[in-house]
Amino acid sequence: MGDAGQSHSALDTFPKLLIDNARRIVDRPAIREKDYGIWQAWTWSEMRSEIAAMAAGLHAFGFKRGDSLAIVGDNRPQLYWAMTAAQALGGIPVPMYQDAVAEEMQYVIEHAEASFAIVENQEQTDKMLEIMDRCPAMKEIVFKDPRGMRHYNQSHVRSLEGLMEAGQKFLSENPGWFEAEATKGSGSDTAIMLYTSGTTGRPKGVVLSFDNLVITARNGVEWDHLKETDEMLAYLPMAWVGDNIFSYSQSYVAGFCVSCPESSETVMHDLKEIGPTYFFAPPSIFEGILTQVAIRMEDASWINRKLYAYFMDVANRIGPAILDGESVSFMDRVKYALGNVLIYGPLKNELGFSRFRVAYTAGEAIGPDIFDFYRSLGINVKQLYGSTEASVFICMQRDGDVKPDTVGPPATDVELKIADSGEVLFKSPGVFQSYFKNDEATRETKTDDGWVKTGDAGYFDGDGHLKIIDRAKDVGKLNSGTMFAPKYIENKLKFFPYITEAVLFGNEKDYAAAFINIDLEAVGNWAEKQGLAYSGYTDLAMRDEVYDLVIECVNKVNVDLSEDDALSGSQIKRFLVLHKLLDADDGELTRTRKVRRSTVSERYGELIDALYSDVQSCLVEAQVTFEDGRTGTIKADVKIREATMIPVAQREAAE
Repeated sequence: MGDAGQSHSALDTFPKLLIDNARRIVDRPAIREKDYGIWQAWTWSEMRSEIAAMAAGLHAFGFKRGDSLAIVGDNRPQLYWAMTAAQALGGIPVPMYQDAVAEEMQYVIEHAEASFAIVENQEQTDKMLEIMDRCPAMKEIVFKDPRGMRHYNQSHVRSLEGLMEAGQKFLSENPGWFEAEATKGSGSDTAIMLYTSGTTGRPKGVVLSFDNLVITARNGVEWDHLKETDEMLAYLPMAWVGDNIFSYSQSYVAGFCVSCPESSETVMHDLKEIGPTYFFAPPSIFEGILTQVAIRMEDASWINRKLYAYFMDVANRIGPAILDGESVSFMDRVKYALGNVLIYGPLKNELGFSRFRVAYTAGEAIGPDIFDFYRSLGINVKQLYGSTEASVFICMQRDGDVKPDTVGPPATDVELKIADSGEVLFKSPGVFQSYFKNDEATRETKTDDGWVKTGDAGYFDGDGHLKIIDRAKDVGKLNSGTMFAPKYIENKLKFFPYITEAVLFGNEKDYAAAFINIDLEAVGNWAEKQGLAYSGYTDLAMRDEVYDLVIECVNKVNVDLSEDDALSGSQIKRFLVLHKLLDADDGELTRTRKVRRSTVSERYGELIDALYSDVQSCLVEAQVTFEDGRTGTIKADVKIREATMIPVAQREAAE
């Protein structure tokens, strides 16, 4: 925080941190936004003035201590300021997902008892107006962007510009008011309420205190040595706890600058312009970027393809070791340095990754090959494990101690334990206060002595790193007693480009077996290069050549599993390639493409029985729904293959 800053204990809320930063690092940029192609920046001093005016404006129009403020829109400086303004007044910001429909917003606003809403534009204003008569606590709607708002003359709809003008007038008449209000709060006060996605029912309002967020953010800042000179791009939803930690809490603690992209469509371009040093992206973003790199290389000249292939081989072999500070031969360092000039440096610059010091991914498992690709380029990508109820950080990977298949050791001040059921539980300074107006759910998740149930099953490896294997409710056991974690194994299979979906069976069975869906585009491209003609998915999926392709993937997964003490007994013994793609229209997947295990088990019971017999094929008939709504029937003789299993005793002998 700097020698001139106040002590950590005194800076226990974001309004206090704001005032301290505005005094201490006055002219450093705090936030910037790209609008109409031009970047506009505000220093910490300027941001303090803007937030003070906003807080005074809210106060002038009746916002009181304890009130809730709904915030809806893309990542915009004014919406981040609204959070601090509400907190300075003792209010509770409730950021919401901007793509939610009006009915979804109604539930959150009504449940949170929000009295004010600050929204980005006309679209969000219209949603608020649609539900306002069903939200009795709502008094005022404030919009940021005036475009399209000329004829909105309702008394409870006003512009942010007008609110700020009222605030500035109030401040001119009441000097010192903002500092007095902003310093009334304490670390134990409620800082924010963030709503869960509601995948298992109604969204729950997670109540987090300033202590939860400030202490957790400070621990993360110290873990990764973040400073006021760092830069972050804020592009993920403000309603998500990760954005609240990375783009808000840690920015206030470390004093670094946050940049807001022009729109969701310009994120990659804006990323390249800003060149942030600190970055977060879910695995899907990293996977998508790598896919685009692969496509561009296919279109490159033969000499560029040759250079790329050669130097990527060098990077894959020694890049992670160089990044982790391990010993590498002089000649290898020379090759890597040349590769950096010719390939790695230009590629990172094109992606906007040149200045990355720290980059995190979380949320879903990331493929080891994808993870290693970025680290081989010298990009310090790490994994973390967290949740809203933890104020994000539960486990984090340390620089120089990064594994592709774990989420690292416990974060600073976090205690972890594994229940007898295999479920991961934690304690930390970030543990949420409660679920708002839902004592029953709070008691189900948080024990009386402060342990929080994550719902995830995992275990510690020999180095004390946590390995998450599955949702606890899905973990079972083979008849041998070996742990069976279907989603963990399915994810390993889906890391291969030729496999788009997998369904594992094994709970209370003698061995693990799998259904596999091939990726029609990837396998189709492969088939064309092999001169293999086919008439459609079913024809391609039944080919021996395709089974040969898939069995290589399955065998590689078995090799990985054989090296895992807890899961070595759950290697895949038998598998089949399904004769049709699992489809949401057929009820086999949810609309978010999650497998409906019960439906698949019921519909394909005869295939499951075949996997647990000695037959080599099974004649099946299945009804399918076509894109135009018509239904039809597919008949196929589905083959069953035996995979290569690595005996544990053989592995131990080899070691």
